[in-house]
Amino acid sequence: MAAGGLLWLAAALGPALAAPRYRPDWASLDARPLPAWFDQAKVGVFVHWGVFSVPAWGSEWFWWHWQGEHRADYERFVQRRYPPDTTYADFAPRFTAHDFQPREWAQIFQQAGARYVVLTTKHHEGFTNWGSPVSWNWNSLDTGPHRDLVGELGQALRESNIRYGLYHSLLEWFNPLYLADKESGFKTQDFVLKKTMPELYDLVLKYKPDLIWSDGDWEAPESYWNSTSFLAWLYNDSPVKDTVVVNDRWCNNCSCHHGGYYNCADKYKPGTLPTHKWEMCSSIDKLSWGYRSNMNIAEIMDEASIIEELVQTVSFGGNYLLNVGPTKEGVIVPIFQERLLALGRWLDTNGEAIYESKPWRVQMENSTDTVWYTSKGPVVYAIFLLWPRDNVLELSSPAPSPATQVTMLGFAGTLKWQKSPSKGLLITLPYMLPSPLPPQSGWTVKLEGVE
Repeated sequence: MAAGGLLWLAAALGPALAAPRYRPDWASLDARPLPAWFDQAKVGVFVHWGVFSVPAWGSEWFWWHWQGEHRADYERFVQRRYPPDTTYADFAPRFTAHDFQPREWAQIFQQAGARYVVLTTKHHEGFTNWGSPVSWNWNSLDTGPHRDLVGELGQALRESNIRYGLYHSLLEWFNPLYLADKESGFKTQDFVLKKTMPELYDLVLKYKPDLIWSDGDWEAPESYWNSTSFLAWLYNDSPVKDTVVVNDRWCNNCSCHHGGYYNCADKYKPGTLPTHKWEMCSSIDKLSWGYRSNMNIAEIMDEASIIEELVQTVSFGGNYLLNVGPTKEGVIVPIFQERLLALGRWLDTNGEAIYESKPWRVQMENSTDTVWYTSKGPVVYAIFLLWPRDNVLELSSPAPSPATQVTMLGFAGTLKWQKSPSKGLLITLPYMLPSPLPPQSGWTVKLEGVE
């Protein structure tokens, strides 16, 4: 009887003991704690893939530059390469994904050190990479690949224990429903009620993503997009309510102000330590997020630049999301693979200073932007991007003690150090054999017993 009474009491108190319910307003939604996995992950890969991968020229904004802005260079490109009267819809059947091997992608991303991957489920062109029930004949099941690209990649990533993020554009440049709502000054919401929201709910229920990377928010206010109602459902009642993470692109004045973590702008660099969790998205092809068949080596980020961006971002408390654009056949071209694998090799040695790290009290040496700090509890990591000529690394920020111990990630044994005449410490680095080539970029010194 007593046990039964206790059960009854627990049932009666249940709602009070349960997690708080979020209201559909920013004050409530912004107060939700960010699930811990995201800050711990640090490194992700972004994938821009869609019908824009067919012309593979200019950028993923091809349709807008061609038929929204009528840019002469895009009109010339289509006239020279395609039959007269070609429409953007004619590109879709050529988006074949013939060579798409999701497990191979997952393996590359894993070797790159990515803890999460974000795929474009639908870019501003409106084509959906899954069989959306409200995107008739403009989705990857009805035309083009005739495959569920979102589902196939998701399954492969889950098998590799990589978290899965879904990029989704709220707006669609040329959708008649969206254009009619826009014409009304966004007083009508036909597009949101019949297209955007049904697709967002469908993506969450079908694929149970770890992250929703929203975009295409900038033309209309939250009251049009119904963003807060969706996010309240996502946080309160969805199957991923306890684990899902979202960004900040949910309305025309949300960026850097509302949502989960902040993106602020593409390729954002804050310059100082932000108070709010953030993410920098960057692209290996410096000129485009989608694949371009005519890119050249000078337009591709080199390994040193990628590592430098990663280190600076993580020192300032951010996550680093590095983009590749696959071909229309579903190939991640070898130059992109090479850059990802180079990043992965660097993380194999230096990942201890990146994953699960926190910003230190100082983020960079004040005299140089080539030494950056991260920390884990009492341990401090100094990541230096240039090897000092005399093999002595001077660090002015950490205060050493008699118990200070210095090691270098990837090297056995401890390093000799002495107090600097001014402040900080002087570390004698391992001897590097002379080489005509500049050495790799970025090494990590691990400091224990410093303040």
